[in-house]
Amino acid sequence: MSRSRRKNPAGGATYAHTEKYSKRHANRALRVAARLAILADREPPLMREISDVWAWPKDGKVWWGSRRHRFAAGDFERLMRK
Repeated sequence: MSRSRRKNPAGGATYAHTEKYSKRHANRALRVAARLAILADREPPLMREISDVWAWPKDGKVWWGSRRHRFAAGDFERLMRK
């Protein structure tokens, strides 16, 4: 896929490349809590009761190309590559 490009000029708001670790940790904690709740005859918890998405490394997305983001020649094309 040497020619694959992004459809929208946006990226993560911080330097964290991915949230994979946080998502895996939160889902693992949710499965454990649900398993224990079922064994204790209680209602399984919701994801927001287990994990706080505001504590994860990325804070949404930032659109590139606005007035605040000025790029040198070729940088915008490099960022649009997947």
